[in-house]
Amino acid sequence: MTESSTNSPQFDNSYVLLPALFYSKQTLAPVKAPALIRINHALADQLGISADWLESPSGLQVLAGNEVAPGSLPIATAYAGHQFGGWNPRLGDGRATLLGEVIGKDGQRYDIQLKGAGRTAYARGGDGRSPLGPVLREYVISEAMATLGVPTSRSLAAVTTGEYVMREGMLPGGILTRVCSSHIRIGTFQFFAGQNNHEAVKTLADHVIARHYPQAAEAQRPYAALLRAVIARQAELIAQWQQLGFIHGVMNTDNMLVSGETIDYGPCAFMDNYHPNTVYSSIDSGGRYAYGNQPGIGQWNLAWLARALLPLIDADEDLALQEAQQAIDDYVPQYQRAYDQIMAGKIGLSQADTESKALVEELLQLMAAANADYTLTFRRLAELAAPGEYEGDSVAELAELPASLSHWITEWEARLDSDPADARERQQRMLRLNPAYIPRNHLVEEVIRAAVDDHDLQPFHRLVERLAEPFRFDAADDRYATPPTPEQVVARTFCGT
Repeated sequence: MTESSTNSPQFDNSYVLLPALFYSKQTLAPVKAPALIRINHALADQLGISADWLESPSGLQVLAGNEVAPGSLPIATAYAGHQFGGWNPRLGDGRATLLGEVIGKDGQRYDIQLKGAGRTAYARGGDGRSPLGPVLREYVISEAMATLGVPTSRSLAAVTTGEYVMREGMLPGGILTRVCSSHIRIGTFQFFAGQNNHEAVKTLADHVIARHYPQAAEAQRPYAALLRAVIARQAELIAQWQQLGFIHGVMNTDNMLVSGETIDYGPCAFMDNYHPNTVYSSIDSGGRYAYGNQPGIGQWNLAWLARALLPLIDADEDLALQEAQQAIDDYVPQYQRAYDQIMAGKIGLSQADTESKALVEELLQLMAAANADYTLTFRRLAELAAPGEYEGDSVAELAELPASLSHWITEWEARLDSDPADARERQQRMLRLNPAYIPRNHLVEEVIRAAVDDHDLQPFHRLVERLAEPFRFDAADDRYATPPTPEQVVARTFCGT
């Protein structure tokens, strides 16, 4: 046997068994001189893929899109979507190639996809490539999200192509190997619903139920159960985004996975100073996807999934609409419960109640008025939650709490005193919820500039490694936790398409 056949991923493909209108077969678009940047060894092990093979010459050729691994059936998938509220009936994977699926050590199915591997049938005039910067950006942020406990696509590998792509100028190219439990989007359902192809919608829904929500198959109304299951996961996911100060930037329906994972890290960013109107994306001129708008946009997106599923929910149109509307309405309390509970935990309270919600709301208002750093304010509160108990390095010198919070802190401390939890245990829970390190925008920009301008990838590797332990603050690495100076502030982030 060859090296490739004995050590390459063991593909077990299901999406290609769907009708041909779901995807287009993809031919390879080789690059000239690929070179490895990084392999995610822990993820490779989770997937049962040999990291040694990924780092071998054969593995590099597959990761660069130059060779097809045994069992891989490369395709680009079809989907539609609402982009900034406007309907686009035909989008699809314009620069992404799905190599196939593998069964991980946990028994779950995962997609393996190359992003930036060349034109597809859905490229719409684009070159299908990616500059190196967005590849590094997605690797850093997606892996940071994973360590922060947020459901997310993952980055298995990053390579350079040895070629340049034209964007604002000639930029070095890169390819990301992305892993997800599937790449099926709300926009995938919309693609077929927009054509009134109800049979295709049913085929897709059955596939999603079998792959992600098998419990829905046992329900009296399986497609209503599917809708409710997707809504529940989206509510939890967006609550996770909000508690970390994460702003997706392009919450189009084609960027929202029905599996409930975060995907498409284009102009995304983490807030530095807290304000609900914060926007970073250069293409979001109207602030549609501002931080404070994300929960409502989540519901808006889910309403389009509900519309696509209406013919399946019930043959009676009125009954179907009633069922779907109730599910969509239930999103709001589901999201609010998830958000309130995790925010209560962030300030050390074991249960969300009226008092905890009022404390959180007042804190956020004070933070916005004081221009306080979102991440370090909560981290500092964790240090203060058990006086005399905290033994680690402190973030106090990086961003001390503003004086305007003093009255709030007095109220908060009184509330903690009435909580039955052990003070030290409470503090440890807070420290596990409130990171010291996030992929700050100026740090991400720093590693991109080093790689693109100076051909230096060491800052990228150091940042990835530091973010692998976001909850353990080490003063020796304080630069990775320090908010940006005025000169370092990144006001706009870009997609890189």
